Amino acid sequence: MTMESLPTTISLDGTDYALRAMTAEDKAAILAFAKTLPAHDLLFLTRDITKRRVVDAWIDQTDSGAIETVIAEQDGRIVGCSALITDPLSWSPHLGELRVLVDPAARQHGLGRVLIEQCFGKALDKGLKKLTAQMTVDQKGAITLFEELGFRGEALLRDHVRDAEDTLHDIVILACDVDRATSQLEAYGMSESG
Repeated sequence: MTMESLPTTISLDGTDYALRAMTAEDKAAILAFAKTLPAHDLLFLTRDITKRRVVDAWIDQTDSGAIETVIAEQDGRIVGCSALITDPLSWSPHLGELRVLVDPAARQHGLGRVLIEQCFGKALDKGLKKLTAQMTVDQKGAITLFEELGFRGEALLRDHVRDAEDTLHDIVILACDVDRATSQLEAYGMSESG
């Protein structure tokens, strides 16, 4: 697992992506990005990021340090993002939640993995001990990716979210012991420095 210092540019399958931290100036671009995603991709989020007030709250929480967000841009347009959500005032200050979204046209090239690795590095920097991620059970590619990085199924929430057509969907929660996953990745030569 290799984390680059931000901002940086990476190349995946011949395409360059600029990675950087999200700022308040990204509000319009985040809204535009969210509106290009399939509605089903947004179901695992606790809030609807296609709404301006939700993005305002996201930016406020980023400014306060409760959320760290990494943006991926291609030709100046946001094509992916990952976020690490923490709450140092909760009963679980050792816990972080990872979220990742990638434009369908930018998938299958490793961008999601790079974005997750960036937030995993931030979790290490914060000394977090456990990470969670959630998604609908049919998001097989995302589940496989998280499992490859050391996450395991921890809970299934039946009929937990409802889409715009009133269809209910199950949510799976995956969890990762940060120290154990880091040790396993290092054993396979995929350490932070590798």
